[in-house]
Amino acid sequence: MCPCEMQVHGITQEVTLLPVKRVAVYTRVSSSDQHPESQLCDLRPLATARGYEIVGEYTDTISGAKAKRPGLDKLMSDARRGRFDVVLVWAFDRMARSVKHFLEVLDELNRLNIGLISFRENIDTGGPLGRAMIVIVAAISELERSLIVERVKSGMRRARLEGRQIGRARLDINREQVVVDRRTGMSLTQAATRHNISRASVCRLMKEFNGNSQAAVLASGADFVTQVLL
Repeated sequence: MCPCEMQVHGITQEVTLLPVKRVAVYTRVSSSDQHPESQLCDLRPLATARGYEIVGEYTDTISGAKAKRPGLDKLMSDARRGRFDVVLVWAFDRMARSVKHFLEVLDELNRLNIGLISFRENIDTGGPLGRAMIVIVAAISELERSLIVERVKSGMRRARLEGRQIGRARLDINREQVVVDRRTGMSLTQAATRHNISRASVCRLMKEFNGNSQAAVLASGADFVTQVLL
């Protein structure tokens, strides 16, 4: 806090100005197809409306279940150095991979006297009620994610029982002919064009053939040794 003087109706009065809070913005998206800018479009105006100064923006492009998050690790490292007073996130499930991890992050921020504000849930950890609401919402978010994963697994099990194809369909091509074409001097591009498949598929078929050939040679060698010993 810094004192300053101002005049009101000709009378000089001393007023104390509160320091501007420094805020760090954290965003996370699950894949490169998504853009953190959509979250920043909400968080930057929120910081301005509250009179905060953005001193850092941290971003991760990674699945929520992954433990390694360079952006979050850097944010926590700067938090320990006292570089900001508040952390702004778009939603609680953007911040941590589980309720346990979220509570660990929240406890450390509280210990460092750093607040946490979520845009979507409109909750601030500035008071005990805010902290309690954060824990409840985080638990619900993790439950929702677990239910989605279980529904997906259940659907895949049902599809297998019904004999339905899961994932990409098997290539409907003459695999032996692809191998013959490559072995007779045809290039990757030529073989791929002739059989209407990708170059990567040609490479994979060649690896499968080579692996099967080696396995067959080893098996025949083992049979020969067994016969000699007998």
